[in-house]
Amino acid sequence: MDARQLRYFLAVVDAGSVHRAAEQLYVAQPSVSQALRALERDLGSLLFHRTGRRLVLTAAGHALVGPAREVLRGLELARATVEAVDGLVGGELVIASMPSQAVSPLTGLVAAFAAAHPLVQISVRAASTPIAVQAMLTTGNAELGVVAAAPSAPALHDLEVLHLETQRFALLARDESMLPPGDPVQPADLAGAAFIVGQQGTGMRSVAEAVRRQARGSRFAVEVEHREAVLPLVLAGVGTAVVSDSWRALAESAGATVRALDCPDLLSVSLVYRPGRLSPAAAAFLHLAQDTTETLL
Repeated sequence: MDARQLRYFLAVVDAGSVHRAAEQLYVAQPSVSQALRALERDLGSLLFHRTGRRLVLTAAGHALVGPAREVLRGLELARATVEAVDGLVGGELVIASMPSQAVSPLTGLVAAFAAAHPLVQISVRAASTPIAVQAMLTTGNAELGVVAAAPSAPALHDLEVLHLETQRFALLARDESMLPPGDPVQPADLAGAAFIVGQQGTGMRSVAEAVRRQARGSRFAVEVEHREAVLPLVLAGVGTAVVSDSWRALAESAGATVRALDCPDLLSVSLVYRPGRLSPAAAAFLHLAQDTTETLL
């Protein structure tokens, strides 16, 4: 058994097929198939049930997934630790973030980290829900995650949590004429409004649905999964958007009108990560986030 075999095994698990795994690994499909067969011979157990082109994990395959991820994570950590002996002069840091929180507070944290460690490559990968962020941390596709959820939401199991900030909700509109007077705006005063909303299951969507119930005659004009399209649609006058307050600075700089929304809902924003030793880059980012949070208290 070697690291290459484990890497190919996990690629097949995550991709769902040998063909897709080979494409993602940029290797020939027979190389992946041969590595899997060699791994099965070494372990003396079948790892997949093969039904046509479909591969389904056996009990032995399920049992191997966790240890294989730990082995590869340990190798990556060892490499990164050695490379950082003389300081963070390279390497990569992968962060999974929910879209709105990638705007803020993640942008400020990344800017400060990049200023301190300009040679570390930072990759921010999108995850639409806290569960999706957790999945990316569990699979090793990211080392740190930024999540936002209602304070009453169930905790994410098996993750360490650093609270970053609490966000309220706001309204975005093209100009003043599209919003009723007052700041904060009362939901009932949005009667007849057309809303631009994101996908179901997010905090922003839940608040938008609550506002629609209180605003007589209001409607969802556009439902968009691409969160980055919300602000352009607002600026085009398509409708009003309910967003977390993290959007405020970006929206105002783009010329949109921003008003606070009078609602009790809050979002607790946190940096999350798996227990255990972090890579030097991730540890430095966590330390920076802790210092920033303490400064704001």
